[in-house]
Amino acid sequence: MSDFAAATAVRRKDVTTAEGHVEYDVELDLGWSIGGKPNGGYLLAILGRAAAEATGRAHPLAISGHFLRPPDGGPAEVRVEVVKSGRTAATARSTLWQGGKPCLDSLVTLGDLAGEPVRYARDTMPDLPGPEECQDRAESPFRVELLDHVDVRIDPATAPFPEPTGTPAIQGWMRLRDGSAADGLALAVIVDAMPPTVFNLPLLGWAPTVELTFLLRGLPAPGWLAFRAQATVVADGWFDEEVVVWDATGRPVAQSRQLALVGRGA
Repeated sequence: MSDFAAATAVRRKDVTTAEGHVEYDVELDLGWSIGGKPNGGYLLAILGRAAAEATGRAHPLAISGHFLRPPDGGPAEVRVEVVKSGRTAATARSTLWQGGKPCLDSLVTLGDLAGEPVRYARDTMPDLPGPEECQDRAESPFRVELLDHVDVRIDPATAPFPEPTGTPAIQGWMRLRDGSAADGLALAVIVDAMPPTVFNLPLLGWAPTVELTFLLRGLPAPGWLAFRAQATVVADGWFDEEVVVWDATGRPVAQSRQLALVGRGA
């Protein structure tokens, strides 16, 4: 079992609640955290795994998560309500609970990807220097526990350190450090593992995610994953961030968009 699979494992309980919810025990692993709080993409992956198990569908095609309060590491619970199960897709509400309070609420659309060729893609994979020529995010001034598991290499032309670029965009490469191939659920972590793009303005500090939507667009081929993240509007203490991820063949395999607060240390 890969480190990621172990850290996102869900254990189904024997009973279904009176409301029809299927419940799962989970263990939130602080090795997948930032500043001692579990990473948002990591938490989405757990909710997606529970929803897939509850619906019997292979792939979480879309996960829209609303972050209500940051959970701690350790035991937690996921409650899944299957809203609809159709021929093509299923929809489930998947909620993370800890200490009797909801921490993350999500709506998940699930189905099966056939691996058909891409017919159109507006965004093409950026022209990047090789991973060995890029800046290792682990060398940044901030300690990020997640980087013990995700190898993030940033294109020096977009790296916020040592000098911010003035443009809220970051691109580069990622892969899992244990050598395992990233699956569809792992891509939910990949879209949320780069530094906040507003670091390049520079607006530094913890930038908590309030809403994150993840789209799985294909199952990635083995190898490094290329990414590009960019903010489109930064205003009133908030910013959005759009991310596209490509696999080693150049196929787009994931997209995301999130709303976050500008860094508290800014």
